[in-house]
Amino acid sequence: MGDTQRPAKKTVKSRPKPASTNEPQFVQLLSPEGRRVKHPDYDIDLSDEEYRGLYRDLVITRELDAQGTALQRQGQLGLWPSLLGQEAAQVGSGRALRPQDTVFPAYRELGVQWCRGIDLISSFALFRGVDLGGRDTVADRFNMYAIVIASQTLHAAGYAMGVAMDGAVGTEDGEAVIVYHGDGATSEGDFNEALVWAGVFNSPLVFFCQNNQYAISETNARQFRLPPYRRAEGFGVPGIFVDGNDVLATYAVTRGALDRARGGEGPSLVEAYTYRMQPHTTSDDATRYRDEAELDFWRAKDPVVRYRKWLAAEGLADEAYFAAIDTEAGEQVRALRARVMALTDPEVSEMFDNVYAQMPAGIAAQRAEAVEFQASLAEPSSGAGSDVR
Repeated sequence: MGDTQRPAKKTVKSRPKPASTNEPQFVQLLSPEGRRVKHPDYDIDLSDEEYRGLYRDLVITRELDAQGTALQRQGQLGLWPSLLGQEAAQVGSGRALRPQDTVFPAYRELGVQWCRGIDLISSFALFRGVDLGGRDTVADRFNMYAIVIASQTLHAAGYAMGVAMDGAVGTEDGEAVIVYHGDGATSEGDFNEALVWAGVFNSPLVFFCQNNQYAISETNARQFRLPPYRRAEGFGVPGIFVDGNDVLATYAVTRGALDRARGGEGPSLVEAYTYRMQPHTTSDDATRYRDEAELDFWRAKDPVVRYRKWLAAEGLADEAYFAAIDTEAGEQVRALRARVMALTDPEVSEMFDNVYAQMPAGIAAQRAEAVEFQASLAEPSSGAGSDVR
């Protein structure tokens, strides 16, 4: 047989289309160049100190996250999921929360933790392998990291249903629930089921989708035909599309969605359109599926640089202030690094603690047996013949 010409291989372009600011649904209050933009439905009016505080949050979050990557590369952490590029989405939404609100994170929400005032050592200890994740999540109102994709959306939906059944909504002092997830989570059954339950029971839940363009190595084009904020309508849930690299817009949109939830108006889905400038985790090689030109495209939309330009242009902060924040961020990094290096291995009993509100007798017996066995390992061996030559 003669040679046959093979058809040209189809390629899928990995560069995402930028969100159009002409879309009526797209909420943006700061342009990529740092200019203030008006939106008919959303606005923000903070004090000068609060505006400067958002910059502080952005910079310190970025530096602490960078230290996570550095520690992993130095063999001090087993893994690190960087949030570089997503700081505005996390800080804006995190600062929109009220003390009575409850958070269900995925595994990349270091910036939200910072804004909630939770000791960040818990995340670093988890990825160092010396912490099993047990915390008083009732007191923190910040649940454990969820490594299984989208599993936290069902946890949040169930919790929010309980809030509604307890009658803790309907006033300004009501409780709202927010669940963080990525664009990849929207391809999971858990996410869709959570939307069904939240919608049907009118739960005070905000789905906060950080659409960073990639579910590990798969682009949005390989995940869905319609973006998450438009798909929410099929569940009877309003969807809002916001510039996730704009800390002011993210704050305004999340605040509005949380207010709706507290007031008993039901769930919302916020899609924060952003970009992950680092690999999915430190175990990922992003050069396999995206190029430098794409990174350059999104570096021009850097959320920290954008916000700094606006602060300077408005006269809200000067070079001395920016330098002081850089100094503080460095101090925070050094203090955190020292604490990470000083972490010790956990006791075997910790795997049993912080699991049950009331530990069952069988589990208590297993705990006692494990503690006894661990203690036996530390006891010196007895008997003759210990001097082995």
